[in-house]
Amino acid sequence: MTDQGGSSDTERREFIAALAKHRGLLVRTVRGMSEEQARLRPTASALCLGGLIKHVTTMEAGWANFITEGTSAMGGATATARFSATFEMMDDETVAVLLERYRERARASEELVMALPSLAISHPLPDAPWFEQGASWSARRVLLHVIGETAQHAGHADIIRETIDGAKSMG
Repeated sequence: MTDQGGSSDTERREFIAALAKHRGLLVRTVRGMSEEQARLRPTASALCLGGLIKHVTTMEAGWANFITEGTSAMGGATATARFSATFEMMDDETVAVLLERYRERARASEELVMALPSLAISHPLPDAPWFEQGASWSARRVLLHVIGETAQHAGHADIIRETIDGAKSMG
C-alpha cells in the first residue's frame, strides 16, 4: 500500500529495520558490562556507554515529537541547555533502566512510523546554527537523520567498549 506521499509499508519497514540494526549494535556494547564500566569515560571525549544510550533515546524521542508536533516540539533555547545532560548517566540511572527506556522508545517510534498518514509530512526546522535557515524536514528525512545519528553513536560506543576491555561489538 502506498499513501499520497509515496510511502509504502515496505519503505516504512525498511526504516524500522535499519534503525533496529543500529540500535542492536549500540545495545550490544553494554552487554556484560558493570554499572561502573558503563559510566567510564576512557577516551578523550566525555562520552560513556550509559550516556550514549540515554542520549540516543532522548534524541529519538525529540525527533518523534518533531514529526508529530512540528518545530515547537524541539524546545527552543532550553533544548541547547539540556543537550549535554542527555549524555550524562545520573546516579539513580542504571543500565537496565536506560535499556528499558530505549526499548520503550523503539516500540513507540516503530508504531509512529507505521501509523503516520505519510512519510512526506514536513515541518520547518527550528532556528539553530546547525540547521539550514528556512529548511523543512519530512518525516522521511527525520528518520534518515535518526538512523545516521544512532549508527554514529553505536560506533562511538564500540570504541569506548574496546577501550575499556578489548571487546568489539561491531568487529
